[in-house]
Amino acid sequence: MKTKIFNGTLLTPHRAIGNGAIIIQDGKILDVCQSNPDTSDTVDIDAGGNYISPGFIDLHVHGGGGHDFMDGSVQAFLQIAETHARYGTTAMVPTTLTSEKEDLLRTLDLYEQANQENNKGAQFLGMHLEGPYFAQSQRGAQDPRYIRNPDAEEYEEILNYSSSIVRWSAAPELPGSIEFGQRLMQKGILPAAAHTDAIYEEVLEAFENGYTLATHLYSAMSGVTRKNAFRYAGMIESALLLDMDVEIIADGVHLPAPLLKLVYKIKGPDKIALITDAMRAAAMPAGDSILGPLSNGLKVIVEDGVAKLPDRSSFAGSVATADRLVRTMINLADIPLLQAVKMMTLTPARIMKSDHTKGLLVKGKDADIVLFDEDIQIQKTFVNGRLVFDKVNHEGSRKEIQAKTAGNVY
Repeated sequence: MKTKIFNGTLLTPHRAIGNGAIIIQDGKILDVCQSNPDTSDTVDIDAGGNYISPGFIDLHVHGGGGHDFMDGSVQAFLQIAETHARYGTTAMVPTTLTSEKEDLLRTLDLYEQANQENNKGAQFLGMHLEGPYFAQSQRGAQDPRYIRNPDAEEYEEILNYSSSIVRWSAAPELPGSIEFGQRLMQKGILPAAAHTDAIYEEVLEAFENGYTLATHLYSAMSGVTRKNAFRYAGMIESALLLDMDVEIIADGVHLPAPLLKLVYKIKGPDKIALITDAMRAAAMPAGDSILGPLSNGLKVIVEDGVAKLPDRSSFAGSVATADRLVRTMINLADIPLLQAVKMMTLTPARIMKSDHTKGLLVKGKDADIVLFDEDIQIQKTFVNGRLVFDKVNHEGSRKEIQAKTAGNVY
């Protein structure tokens, strides 16, 4: 059967179409209409005057709903995908932390299993390996025990082990990083600059050799530095100056309003991808949590809408969801709705070379669709035309569970 979603405002990168409709079939967008056409062969869904948007695409996410991709189970992958779908994410790139090689290989195996079983949450677009080739001085909350320089023998083994890797973040100034980037490009994998103390000259060479994305701009990277009294532009200034894509954790905590506005003013919506960089505590209550695997991860505390080290000396991960990113860019950074949505849809799709199927409400694209209200509160989420979240049904189920629990009925 065909499905028609009507009585909503369709969002494109260039305009909003009031009282539009969209028809989907077999997981694809069959037609996009500027009015509500009469149809007799469709299942009709009333959008209730809400926005009808392309699904959100998260390029960098570690976990959510109490799970981490490195927990060592297929169930963790599936639960994270379902959790973030409730907040509008229809596609994601699961992300690792620095670890032992054996744990990394095991996670890649689990990804492939989970990818076959995932039919209730956000779609997986491939794995993002964050580390272990980082600068110790910019490790952030990454475990220092596993941080090291690029090792050709090691990364060749990993690359030959799995075809599921789509991006890999590394510090471009390390010995062997340029050759590493070149090798990733040969394999069709996106190298990204991250956790780095690189100066402009090093970033420029890396950019020329494939490092076209800056991982979580401003976080765990150098700014202007001085050597022998001379100033040098750091990774931050280099990413802003070069024609480089950037991703930002737009939770309103990692980057305050002035920095969000600055990045937007310089780079624009075509070069910025909004990311959650969420850890397991996303969509969970505040309190104690763990960054990384449950077995040997880092204890953190969640408060003020962010994860922190127990001594509160540093952030230790985001607990954002995609809807919060869009809301923050609109309300805190004064960005127009269409541009905020573009940074969560078409731009990340283009960065990951998925814009031929995702990121737009266009005939023939995947039917990844989100309905949300004026406050970017998600009402429904469709992945490949399949309804994976409905706020009305979800709220009803939650109230039923609460009622049963209150009555000690299990």
